[in-house]
Amino acid sequence: MGTNVGNIDRLIRIVIGLVLLSLPFWLDTPWRWLGLIGVMPLATGLIGRCPGYRLLGRNTCSRHKPE
Repeated sequence: MGTNVGNIDRLIRIVIGLVLLSLPFWLDTPWRWLGLIGVMPLATGLIGRCPGYRLLGRNTCSRHKPE
């Protein structure tokens, strides 16, 4: 699977992932652990590949054409 996440999309995913991962440190409710969902956008932003985009045939990376 090639890169299918563009630079701006990657930056947004990384920021959202870091914000979500910081929730357990800032919130004091049982819902704070939902911040662990931030692992997915952070991982896809760092790696540059999104399985969901591949299933949908989407590509925000201007360097590569969809496979």
